[in-house]
Amino acid sequence: MTVAAANAVPASTGEASPVGASPAMREVMAAAGDVAPTPTTVLLLGESGTGKEMVARFIHAQARRPGPWVAVNCAALPAELLESELFGHEKGAFTGASDRHAGRFEQAQRGTILLDEISELPFPLQAKLLRVLQEREVDRVGGHRPVPVDVRVIATSNRDLSEMVRRGLFRSDLYYRLNVFPIVLPPLRDRLEDLPALAAALVAEASRDLGRPAPRLDEAALEALRTHPYPGNVRELRNMLARALVRCRGPVLGLAHLSLAVVPALAATPFPTTTAPPHPTLSPAGGEGVSLRATDATTLPTFPGNFPIDLGELERLAIAEALRRVQGNRTHAARLLGIGLRTLRNKLAAYREAALDVEPAGTAAGQLWPTPSDADASNSRNCRCALRARASQEEGS
Repeated sequence: MTVAAANAVPASTGEASPVGASPAMREVMAAAGDVAPTPTTVLLLGESGTGKEMVARFIHAQARRPGPWVAVNCAALPAELLESELFGHEKGAFTGASDRHAGRFEQAQRGTILLDEISELPFPLQAKLLRVLQEREVDRVGGHRPVPVDVRVIATSNRDLSEMVRRGLFRSDLYYRLNVFPIVLPPLRDRLEDLPALAAALVAEASRDLGRPAPRLDEAALEALRTHPYPGNVRELRNMLARALVRCRGPVLGLAHLSLAVVPALAATPFPTTTAPPHPTLSPAGGEGVSLRATDATTLPTFPGNFPIDLGELERLAIAEALRRVQGNRTHAARLLGIGLRTLRNKLAAYREAALDVEPAGTAAGQLWPTPSDADASNSRNCRCALRARASQEEGS
């Protein structure tokens, strides 16, 4: 079961709906309820672990479309298989294609298809997906005629697609085709008033999995939960409570059980939005872009004048510097940056496609980063820490 499914309580209709009575979640669910009966394409945005799939399932359930729910994780399938999985293939289209295969779009006929982590869709397939969205028909691999499809499309992303468009990593025409009705899910730290009800629902779900009666959380445990930053959002809360339940055998889950389950938290990175969504109630807190937070001070760090301001360029420089330090070993570089090896490989492939250099600068000392003064050394460290936190968020669920 996904974290989104855990973040739910049974509804009277037999379906599941997200837990949350905070103003932010009420706005999200009102928007989801408004768009559900329509065929409109929905783009769900937000940090990893905020429950985007749960909201997508809620939209599908409320739409009451006669067809099935079909979910595709665009990051989980190998690129060489993704086209066949999405659009299908004919017998003999390639080695091993012994039978005709209906792709996920055909399988979702008259239903809903979820394109999870759409930002990870390989660039060549983005053009083919655009045609499906425009023409409402798919071309099977090796096929000779298009197949009409009637499918409701919901896409999710925990990355800033508009920034990816600006950097040439995502097609602008596909972005605008998907960005018909965007909904931004708030991070858990911005809706802590939902935490008691959400924690109770997660404890009940985890207790059913263990075959035990659900204990109640005492006030000390709830107060401790309120102070946690939750960079992993609902997924992190769910896992924390599941670990606590392993040690709790009585009717009350207390602070002692919870303290055994807490692990050091990574720095929380707000979901980036460079433009406000069309629906005025769906803007993140503040409604005017990203609020940066210092990691160890009450004021933002300042950077030397010769540092690039562009975040994408800073990220590229950090990756190149890490590769220089480990003599090009990608595994060691990923560990040094605090990101997954797959994420590093994807970024390097994107840089190659964009003809961007990630080799160290040709200086005598082999130094890549612009040289700051001694007084700016701590700011440089803050910069690299922020980049690691951003890449950790992109690793996703």
